[in-house]
Amino acid sequence: MPWFGRVGCLMVTAVVIALLSGCSDTPAKPAAAPTYPLPAQTARPDETVITAPPVIDGQMRFRVIGYRDGMPSTFGSHAEWNAKGQFVRVRVLIESTDRTNQKFDAKQQLLVASDGRTFHVDNFSQAMKRQPDELPVGSFVRMEFDLWFDVPKDARIVKVRFVADPPLGASGPSKGVDVPVR
Repeated sequence: MPWFGRVGCLMVTAVVIALLSGCSDTPAKPAAAPTYPLPAQTARPDETVITAPPVIDGQMRFRVIGYRDGMPSTFGSHAEWNAKGQFVRVRVLIESTDRTNQKFDAKQQLLVASDGRTFHVDNFSQAMKRQPDELPVGSFVRMEFDLWFDVPKDARIVKVRFVADPPLGASGPSKGVDVPVR
């Protein structure tokens, strides 16, 4: 075979090998989903930062980010108010995980003590601290605010129970989902 025939044959073989090896490469790993670069936020004085993972109930995601108990009184915009027992403040981040609005109702949220007692949000404290009672949460909207409770002095709170509206088609109300605070 003349030299140019061999060279041509080698070139064709090299091209075929290159094309075939290009098909056998392992596929590239997909890039990680982009994340929002949210800045860290300083916790308030005497507040415990809670690092429990978020939980979902119905079509809402809940995350406890801060906790404070043992407060004998609190200040509103016009006055100081004494607790009947002790004030407990829970800083929460909520998010709708659905394509429709969700209703958040602060009155459904509970604190759970180590002995099993449960406590509802204190309506007066919520109003005095200008925190929401009930609000619509838009599709995939995220909100951060406080829940205020007035619980007996002897109550050792161990978790928060979040309750959302059940998803469409659910049979019966939600039993809620718990997040530890200790």
